Amino acid sequence: MKLGLSAFVAVLTLLIAPIASAADHDFAKWLVELRQEAKELGISDRILDAALGNAAPIKRVIELDRRQPEFTMTFDEYLSKIASPTRARIAAKMLVEHDEILTKVSKKYGVQKRYIVTFWGVETNFGQYLGSFNVPHALATLAFDGRRSAYFRKELLNALKILEEGHIAPDKMKGSWAGAMGQSQFMPSSFLSYAVDWDGDGKRDIWGTKPDVFASTAYYLSKAGWSDDITWGRKVTLPKGFSMNGKNPKALADGKIRAKLPVWAKAGVLNADGGALPTKDLTARLVMPASSDGPAFLVYSNFDSILDWNRSNYYALAIGHLSDKLR
Repeated sequence: MKLGLSAFVAVLTLLIAPIASAADHDFAKWLVELRQEAKELGISDRILDAALGNAAPIKRVIELDRRQPEFTMTFDEYLSKIASPTRARIAAKMLVEHDEILTKVSKKYGVQKRYIVTFWGVETNFGQYLGSFNVPHALATLAFDGRRSAYFRKELLNALKILEEGHIAPDKMKGSWAGAMGQSQFMPSSFLSYAVDWDGDGKRDIWGTKPDVFASTAYYLSKAGWSDDITWGRKVTLPKGFSMNGKNPKALADGKIRAKLPVWAKAGVLNADGGALPTKDLTARLVMPASSDGPAFLVYSNFDSILDWNRSNYYALAIGHLSDKLR
Protein backbone atom coordinates (compact mmCIF):
# COMPACT_ATOMS: atom_id res chain seq x y z
CA MET A 1 0.00 0.00 0.00
CA LYS A 2 1.34 3.41 -0.96
CA LEU A 3 0.90 6.38 1.34
CA GLY A 4 -0.25 9.71 -0.01
CA LEU A 5 1.91 12.75 0.71
CA SER A 6 -0.27 13.97 3.58
CA ALA A 7 -0.38 10.53 5.17
CA PHE A 8 3.39 10.16 4.81
CA VAL A 9 3.97 13.52 6.53
CA ALA A 10 1.60 12.52 9.32
CA VAL A 11 3.45 9.24 9.92
CA LEU A 12 6.83 10.99 9.80
CA THR A 13 5.60 13.56 12.32
CA LEU A 14 4.51 10.79 14.68
CA LEU A 15 7.91 9.13 14.39
CA ILE A 16 9.85 12.35 15.01
CA ALA A 17 7.62 13.76 17.75
CA PRO A 18 8.75 11.39 20.53
CA ILE A 19 12.39 12.26 19.79
CA ALA A 20 11.73 16.00 19.87
CA SER A 21 9.61 15.64 23.00
CA ALA A 22 12.35 13.69 24.73
CA ALA A 23 14.92 16.35 23.87
CA ASP A 24 12.57 19.09 25.06
CA HIS A 25 11.94 17.19 28.28
CA ASP A 26 15.67 16.74 28.89
CA PHE A 27 16.32 20.44 28.32
CA ALA A 28 13.44 21.43 30.59
CA LYS A 29 14.80 19.15 33.31
CA TRP A 30 18.31 20.54 32.83
CA LEU A 31 16.94 24.06 33.02
CA VAL A 32 15.27 23.37 36.36
CA GLU A 33 18.61 22.24 37.79
CA LEU A 34 20.38 25.25 36.27
CA ARG A 35 17.84 27.63 37.76
CA GLN A 36 18.35 26.12 41.19
CA GLU A 37 22.11 26.59 40.94
CA ALA A 38 21.62 30.16 39.76
CA LYS A 39 19.27 30.95 42.64
CA GLU A 40 21.88 29.68 45.09
CA LEU A 41 24.26 32.22 43.54
CA GLY A 42 21.81 35.05 44.17
CA ILE A 43 20.00 35.22 40.82
CA SER A 44 16.37 36.23 41.31
CA ASP A 45 13.34 34.49 39.84
CA ARG A 46 12.56 37.73 38.02
CA ILE A 47 15.82 37.59 36.07
CA LEU A 48 15.62 33.84 35.51
CA ASP A 49 12.10 34.15 34.14
CA ALA A 50 13.05 37.06 31.89
CA ALA A 51 16.28 35.50 30.64
CA LEU A 52 15.35 31.83 30.40
CA GLY A 53 11.58 31.61 30.74
CA ASN A 54 11.04 30.77 27.08
CA ALA A 55 14.48 29.35 26.34
CA ALA A 56 14.90 26.39 23.99
CA PRO A 57 17.97 24.93 22.29
CA ILE A 58 18.95 26.97 19.24
CA LYS A 59 19.74 24.69 16.31
CA ARG A 60 21.83 27.31 14.54
CA VAL A 61 24.10 27.71 17.58
CA ILE A 62 24.83 23.98 17.59
CA GLU A 63 25.52 24.05 13.86
CA LEU A 64 28.01 26.89 14.27
CA ASP A 65 29.69 25.20 17.22
CA ARG A 66 30.00 21.92 15.33
CA ARG A 67 31.29 23.48 12.16
CA GLN A 68 35.06 23.41 12.02
CA PRO A 69 35.78 24.81 8.56
CA GLU A 70 39.22 24.41 7.11
CA PHE A 71 41.01 27.74 7.37
CA THR A 72 41.94 28.40 3.75
CA MET A 73 42.44 32.18 3.84
CA THR A 74 46.07 33.16 3.37
CA PHE A 75 47.69 35.65 5.70
CA ASP A 76 47.68 38.35 3.01
CA GLU A 77 43.99 37.72 2.31
CA TYR A 78 43.17 37.87 6.01
CA LEU A 79 45.17 41.06 6.49
CA SER A 80 43.55 42.79 3.53
CA LYS A 81 40.11 41.85 4.88
CA ILE A 82 40.60 42.76 8.56
CA ALA A 83 42.85 45.78 8.07
CA SER A 84 41.31 47.05 4.85
CA PRO A 85 41.87 50.60 3.59
CA THR A 86 38.19 51.33 4.26
CA ARG A 87 38.46 50.23 7.87
CA ALA A 88 41.68 52.21 8.29
CA ARG A 89 39.99 55.32 6.90
CA ILE A 90 37.02 54.97 9.28
CA ALA A 91 39.35 54.24 12.19
CA ALA A 92 41.27 57.44 11.50
CA LYS A 93 38.00 59.36 11.49
CA MET A 94 36.89 57.75 14.77
CA LEU A 95 40.25 58.52 16.34
CA VAL A 96 39.65 62.21 15.69
CA GLU A 97 35.93 62.19 16.48
CA HIS A 98 36.38 60.60 19.91
CA ASP A 99 39.76 62.12 20.73
CA GLU A 100 38.70 63.77 24.00
CA ILE A 101 37.39 60.63 25.70
CA LEU A 102 40.07 58.44 24.13
CA THR A 103 42.78 60.73 25.50
CA LYS A 104 41.36 60.43 29.02
CA VAL A 105 40.99 56.67 28.83
CA SER A 106 44.46 56.27 27.34
CA LYS A 107 46.04 58.30 30.12
CA LYS A 108 44.25 56.38 32.87
CA TYR A 109 45.00 52.87 31.62
CA GLY A 110 48.26 53.33 29.72
CA VAL A 111 47.04 52.11 26.33
CA GLN A 112 47.61 54.16 23.20
CA LYS A 113 44.44 55.60 21.64
CA ARG A 114 45.07 54.01 18.26
CA TYR A 115 44.94 50.52 19.74
CA ILE A 116 41.65 51.16 21.51
CA VAL A 117 40.09 52.27 18.22
CA THR A 118 41.70 49.37 16.34
CA PHE A 119 40.19 46.71 18.63
CA TRP A 120 36.82 48.45 18.36
CA GLY A 121 37.01 48.41 14.58
CA VAL A 122 38.15 44.82 14.25
CA GLU A 123 35.71 43.36 16.78
CA THR A 124 32.45 44.99 15.70
CA ASN A 125 33.26 47.40 12.87
CA PHE A 126 33.07 50.32 15.30
CA GLY A 127 29.92 49.08 16.99
CA GLN A 128 28.00 48.25 13.81
CA TYR A 129 27.86 44.44 14.21
CA LEU A 130 27.31 43.26 17.76
CA GLY A 131 25.70 39.91 16.97
CA SER A 132 22.01 39.06 16.91
CA PHE A 133 21.81 36.02 19.19
CA ASN A 134 20.06 36.13 22.54
CA VAL A 135 23.10 35.54 24.76
CA PRO A 136 21.40 33.64 27.63
CA HIS A 137 19.63 31.35 25.16
CA ALA A 138 22.79 30.74 23.13
CA LEU A 139 24.82 29.97 26.24
CA ALA A 140 22.07 27.71 27.59
CA THR A 141 22.12 25.83 24.28
CA LEU A 142 25.88 25.28 24.48
CA ALA A 143 25.83 24.47 28.20
CA PHE A 144 23.14 21.84 27.65
CA ASP A 145 24.77 20.43 24.54
CA GLY A 146 27.61 18.73 26.38
CA ARG A 147 30.63 19.27 24.14
CA ARG A 148 31.97 22.11 26.29
CA SER A 149 29.18 22.19 28.80
CA ALA A 150 31.22 23.09 31.90
CA TYR A 151 32.73 26.17 30.26
CA PHE A 152 29.46 27.46 28.83
CA ARG A 153 27.50 26.69 32.01
CA LYS A 154 29.90 28.96 33.88
CA GLU A 155 29.53 31.66 31.22
CA LEU A 156 25.74 31.37 31.40
CA LEU A 157 25.79 31.85 35.17
CA ASN A 158 28.08 34.85 34.65
CA ALA A 159 25.64 36.29 32.10
CA LEU A 160 22.80 35.90 34.60
CA LYS A 161 24.87 37.70 37.21
CA ILE A 162 25.39 40.59 34.77
CA LEU A 163 21.63 40.77 34.26
CA GLU A 164 21.01 40.62 38.00
CA GLU A 165 23.35 43.58 38.48
CA GLY A 166 21.26 45.53 35.98
CA HIS A 167 23.89 46.38 33.38
CA ILE A 168 21.62 45.40 30.48
CA ALA A 169 18.03 44.17 30.08
CA PRO A 170 17.63 40.46 29.28
CA ASP A 171 16.06 41.10 25.88
CA LYS A 172 18.88 43.50 25.00
CA MET A 173 21.70 41.12 25.86
CA LYS A 174 22.64 40.34 22.27
CA GLY A 175 25.90 38.90 21.00
CA SER A 176 27.58 36.17 19.00
CA TRP A 177 26.46 32.56 18.85
CA ALA A 178 29.16 31.71 21.42
CA GLY A 179 28.11 34.43 23.87
CA ALA A 180 30.60 37.24 23.10
CA MET A 181 28.84 40.50 23.85
CA GLY A 182 28.81 44.19 23.10
CA GLN A 183 31.03 46.46 21.04
CA SER A 184 34.13 44.91 22.61
CA GLN A 185 32.81 41.33 22.25
CA PHE A 186 33.52 40.27 25.83
CA MET A 187 32.50 36.87 27.10
CA PRO A 188 30.51 37.21 30.35
CA SER A 189 33.56 36.24 32.45
CA SER A 190 35.63 38.95 30.75
CA PHE A 191 32.82 41.43 31.31
CA LEU A 192 32.79 40.74 35.04
CA SER A 193 36.57 41.07 35.21
CA TYR A 194 37.23 44.00 32.89
CA ALA A 195 34.11 45.95 31.90
CA VAL A 196 34.22 49.54 33.17
CA ASP A 197 31.45 52.00 34.08
CA TRP A 198 33.32 55.03 32.81
CA ASP A 199 30.41 57.46 32.82
CA GLY A 200 29.39 56.52 36.36
CA ASP A 201 25.74 55.73 35.65
CA GLY A 202 25.89 52.42 37.51
CA LYS A 203 25.95 50.30 34.37
CA ARG A 204 28.91 48.82 32.57
CA ASP A 205 27.34 49.31 29.18
CA ILE A 206 29.60 47.81 26.51
CA TRP A 207 26.61 47.65 24.14
CA GLY A 208 25.69 51.31 23.76
CA THR A 209 27.98 53.62 25.75
CA LYS A 210 31.19 54.34 23.87
CA PRO A 211 33.17 55.64 26.89
CA ASP A 212 32.40 52.36 28.67
CA VAL A 213 33.47 50.43 25.56
CA PHE A 214 36.77 52.32 25.25
CA ALA A 215 37.58 52.09 28.96
CA SER A 216 36.73 48.39 29.09
CA THR A 217 39.00 47.63 26.14
CA ALA A 218 41.85 49.63 27.63
CA TYR A 219 41.43 48.12 31.08
CA TYR A 220 41.50 44.60 29.63
CA LEU A 221 44.74 45.32 27.77
CA SER A 222 46.31 47.01 30.78
CA LYS A 223 45.59 43.94 32.92
CA ALA A 224 47.09 41.78 30.15
CA GLY A 225 50.39 43.60 30.63
CA TRP A 226 50.22 46.37 28.02
CA SER A 227 53.05 48.92 27.82
CA ASP A 228 52.25 52.29 26.27
CA ASP A 229 55.88 53.20 25.67
CA ILE A 230 56.40 50.54 22.99
CA THR A 231 54.61 49.29 19.89
CA TRP A 232 53.48 45.73 19.09
CA GLY A 233 56.39 44.71 16.85
CA ARG A 234 57.64 45.24 13.32
CA LYS A 235 57.97 43.52 9.97
CA VAL A 236 61.56 42.45 9.27
CA THR A 237 63.78 40.96 6.60
CA LEU A 238 65.79 37.83 7.30
CA PRO A 239 69.14 37.32 5.59
CA LYS A 240 69.57 34.40 3.21
CA GLY A 241 70.38 31.23 5.12
CA PHE A 242 69.39 32.91 8.38
CA SER A 243 69.82 30.99 11.61
CA MET A 244 70.34 31.89 15.25
CA ASN A 245 71.50 29.67 18.08
CA GLY A 246 71.72 26.90 15.51
CA LYS A 247 68.02 27.16 14.62
CA ASN A 248 66.47 27.98 11.27
CA PRO A 249 63.55 30.43 10.87
CA LYS A 250 60.91 27.70 11.12
CA ALA A 251 62.31 26.52 14.45
CA LEU A 252 62.75 30.09 15.71
CA ALA A 253 59.17 31.01 14.82
CA ASP A 254 57.75 28.70 17.49
CA GLY A 255 58.14 31.63 19.88
CA LYS A 256 60.38 29.89 22.37
CA ILE A 257 63.48 31.91 21.46
CA ARG A 258 63.36 35.47 22.80
CA ALA A 259 66.25 37.87 22.48
CA LYS A 260 67.03 41.57 22.63
CA LEU A 261 66.83 43.56 19.40
CA PRO A 262 70.64 44.01 19.21
CA VAL A 263 71.01 40.21 19.27
CA TRP A 264 68.59 39.85 16.33
CA ALA A 265 70.46 42.65 14.54
CA LYS A 266 73.80 40.94 15.07
CA ALA A 267 72.31 37.80 13.48
CA GLY A 268 71.56 39.85 10.35
CA VAL A 269 67.90 40.73 10.82
CA LEU A 270 66.92 44.06 9.24
CA ASN A 271 63.85 46.25 9.11
CA ALA A 272 61.44 45.44 6.29
CA ASP A 273 62.79 48.39 4.33
CA GLY A 274 66.36 47.09 4.66
CA GLY A 275 67.37 49.54 7.35
CA ALA A 276 68.88 48.66 10.71
CA LEU A 277 66.71 47.55 13.61
CA PRO A 278 66.18 50.01 16.46
CA THR A 279 68.86 49.89 19.13
CA LYS A 280 66.28 50.00 21.92
CA ASP A 281 66.77 47.27 24.53
CA LEU A 282 63.55 45.42 23.69
CA THR A 283 62.98 41.68 23.95
CA ALA A 284 61.48 40.22 20.77
CA ARG A 285 60.54 36.90 19.26
CA LEU A 286 60.05 35.82 15.67
CA VAL A 287 56.60 35.24 14.14
CA MET A 288 56.14 33.88 10.63
CA PRO A 289 52.39 33.43 9.99
CA ALA A 290 52.76 32.03 6.47
CA SER A 291 55.60 29.58 7.15
CA SER A 292 59.27 30.22 6.40
CA ASP A 293 58.45 31.36 2.87
CA GLY A 294 56.25 34.23 4.00
CA PRO A 295 56.68 37.55 5.82
CA ALA A 296 58.59 37.68 9.10
CA PHE A 297 57.91 39.82 12.16
CA LEU A 298 59.72 40.55 15.39
CA VAL A 299 57.08 41.05 18.08
CA TYR A 300 57.26 42.53 21.58
CA SER A 301 55.37 42.05 24.82
CA ASN A 302 52.34 44.01 23.58
CA PHE A 303 51.86 41.35 20.91
CA ASP A 304 51.45 38.81 23.72
CA SER A 305 48.85 41.10 25.31
CA ILE A 306 46.91 41.05 22.04
CA LEU A 307 47.11 37.26 22.06
CA ASP A 308 45.60 37.30 25.54
CA TRP A 309 42.54 38.83 23.87
CA ASN A 310 42.54 36.48 20.87
CA ARG A 311 44.97 33.55 20.54
CA SER A 312 45.43 33.93 16.78
CA ASN A 313 48.70 35.21 15.29
CA TYR A 314 46.72 36.34 12.25
CA TYR A 315 44.45 38.40 14.50
CA ALA A 316 47.28 39.92 16.52
CA LEU A 317 49.23 40.87 13.39
CA ALA A 318 46.11 42.44 11.86
CA ILE A 319 45.62 44.50 15.03
CA GLY A 320 49.23 45.63 14.79
CA HIS A 321 49.02 46.39 11.08
CA LEU A 322 45.83 48.44 11.38
CA SER A 323 47.09 50.33 14.43
CA ASP A 324 50.27 51.25 12.52
CA LYS A 325 48.11 53.00 9.92
CA LEU A 326 46.83 55.28 12.70
CA ARG A 327 50.22 56.35 14.04
